[in-house]
Amino acid sequence: MARSAEETRRKIFDASAAEFATHGISGARVERITASAGVNNALLYRYFGSKSELFDTVFGALAAQVVEAVPFAPDDLPAYAGALVDYYTDHPEVVLLAAWHRLEPGDRPLPEAIRKSQQDKTAAIEEAQATGRLTTTYPAADLLNLVWSLCLTRTAADAAGFRPEHCDGVPVAEHKRMVIAAVTAILAS
Repeated sequence: MARSAEETRRKIFDASAAEFATHGISGARVERITASAGVNNALLYRYFGSKSELFDTVFGALAAQVVEAVPFAPDDLPAYAGALVDYYTDHPEVVLLAAWHRLEPGDRPLPEAIRKSQQDKTAAIEEAQATGRLTTTYPAADLLNLVWSLCLTRTAADAAGFRPEHCDGVPVAEHKRMVIAAVTAILAS
């Protein structure tokens, strides 16, 4: 049975997401990706160029999915944080790929979806601060980074395999509640 190019790309994409999440860019092996996808190495190179380009494609696509899936409302940053915790809990590979993106050598710009999302979210926070709807204790970009950092505290540990259901004895739902409470406290300062 002939395989479509789109199906082959999807299989390579899925296999590489798992490989990169586990091993990073440098540690990932084309042979493991193609074996997992059930294709030969030449198809990976034909469809994605290089291992580095494949990583950028996978990370960019998964990052864009986060932006699409988690609505942002500067007037309800605690709810945004809770939704982000939920998303990261359900998609730990995104957290790991983001970590590898930051850690691995090379001149990798942020995916366009993330760069634009950061700019838009920062501008929305600045506007909410200017109209008195949000605290001005922290610059907008720093406030956004605080929220994101809180969302990643547990999910980074979870993604690295430190929990199936609990992390340090704290259930996932309780961690989410703590993140929401922390963001609420930051906004009250």
